Amino acid sequence: MTEANFVYVTYIATTPEKVFQALTEGPVTRQYWGLENVSDWKPGSAWKHQAGDGSGARIVGKVLESNPPNRLVITWATPDDAGKPSRVSFVIERLDEMVRLTVTHEELELGSGMDRGIREGWPRVLSSLKSFLETGKPLDTWAGRK
Repeated sequence: MTEANFVYVTYIATTPEKVFQALTEGPVTRQYWGLENVSDWKPGSAWKHQAGDGSGARIVGKVLESNPPNRLVITWATPDDAGKPSRVSFVIERLDEMVRLTVTHEELELGSGMDRGIREGWPRVLSSLKSFLETGKPLDTWAGRK
């Protein structure tokens, strides 16, 4: 198996605390992503990406590292493929009046459905996150895919 990595960097006019909150608090996540990220965000804890009513986990994993508001590392897999997770790191750095958010998705199987999906998904989600934090209005994250 050949592995692939994906890195996305964006700059957001906000604080590290607000970015971390937007990544980890389900009601906030739902506003720009459409689904909620749910966990206690402690290393070793499970996390899931699910519908707001608690049903239909789309992505599951474990929290590997949590250092609010600067770093979060999680595993990432579909519920039916939880034995072969990839790894996502969120690095949040303050730069004067803005934040540099670097998302690195590693240990993907090159050419897999997950690899193809995140290459379209992360830019959409992170663009919506940026818009949401800067203007209060998210993008229609999944426009053209519904």
